[in-house]
Amino acid sequence: MQRIYSLIAVMLIASLPTLAQHENHGGGGHETGNREAVGGGYIPRGGPPAAHNNIRRPVPQAQPQQSNDHASFRDHEGHPEAPHVHQNGEWVGHDWGRGDARFHLDHPWEHGHFEGGFGPRFVWRLGGGGPGRFWFGGYYFSVAAFDVGYCGDWLWDSDDIVIYDDSDHVGWYLAYNVRLGTYVHVTYMGR
Repeated sequence: MQRIYSLIAVMLIASLPTLAQHENHGGGGHETGNREAVGGGYIPRGGPPAAHNNIRRPVPQAQPQQSNDHASFRDHEGHPEAPHVHQNGEWVGHDWGRGDARFHLDHPWEHGHFEGGFGPRFVWRLGGGGPGRFWFGGYYFSVAAFDVGYCGDWLWDSDDIVIYDDSDHVGWYLAYNVRLGTYVHVTYMGR
């Protein structure tokens, strides 16, 4: 009988971290209130809405590793200084417009189209690599040079990501990090 009580006690103690988590708040996110919370397991239902402008901004020359001509992505205390998604579905930082020169690709879809599945039904576990080339499920991608500075805290061998189509920028996809709530532009490199 003592063994049964000991087993129950061990199981209860082991389950405490699970009980401490809220729905869609798996840890690692940035909290500022329910509507504006970032990351922590939240997955947006869909990608960002299409931009309704044709702003053509110059490609930044000072630091090509980041889109540093954006005023700031930190829109609330505790939010990341990177493009991110609030838990109300608002995509912060996806306002560059269709005509922005940094998104021009000489050969969009050079390696074909990603057909592994988009949106919240398809959560992929990163399998390795880094911003220059990463993979999951046999698919390979590369982070845009201008977004590399926004994924320095990604765990390239274990984070869960979701891929969204970027309807504003031909040849680009958005890789959303479920743990952090941040996203970057990526190109598909093939299988």
